[in-house]
Amino acid sequence: MCNTFKQELLGGVHDLDTDTLKLALIKGSPSGTYGSATTNYSDLGSDEASGAGYSAGGTIVSGASITLDGATAFADFSDVTFEDVSVNALGCLLYNSSKSNKAIAVLTFTTIKKSINADFVVSFPAATSSNAIIRIT
Repeated sequence: MCNTFKQELLGGVHDLDTDTLKLALIKGSPSGTYGSATTNYSDLGSDEASGAGYSAGGTIVSGASITLDGATAFADFSDVTFEDVSVNALGCLLYNSSKSNKAIAVLTFTTIKKSINADFVVSFPAATSSNAIIRIT
């Protein structure tokens, strides 16, 4: 999770199940470093992936659900499919386009993922209190 997201969440900036969230791909060989210090989609700049069929800004993330399991709250989202694209990506940025493109989380793939005129799928982890992409314990 991005550090600014944690602070903004406590300040009531984000509403994960009603705001429009998007996922943008980070190119295979970025010049910058992305992680907890990332604050906004605009931070990606020229490091956003590009290629046939891929649109800058990424795509909308749907299916948000928020669950409380014991003392852990977590959010889950539907897997994201970029349809029929040719792209190389090392990771992606989950961000809130309803709130001035504020960064939520950076996901880094274990290796550069490639798609050539095919679907590129980003699968979120299992929706459990120990695995979900966003967890507060």
